[in-house]
Amino acid sequence: MANVKFKIKKGDNVKIIAGDDKGKTGKVLAVLAKKGQVLVEGCKLAKKAIKPSDKTPNGGHINKEMPIDISNVAKVEE
Repeated sequence: MANVKFKIKKGDNVKIIAGDDKGKTGKVLAVLAKKGQVLVEGCKLAKKAIKPSDKTPNGGHINKEMPIDISNVAKVEE
């Protein structure tokens, strides 16, 4: 997968065509070319625990977008 070109780029609007979030649309936040995955805004959210730090003194949980295989998204024309 190292030298594969993808038609989906950062900033494109895509629709999820497979998986739990099927039918949702969102903007591509990042393309992970080596793994063949994309991060889509607001899709495939996972609740992650975070340690206390200067930014979050009490710690807690955040919702974070997880990667989706690039074959499970389709580019949407605006």
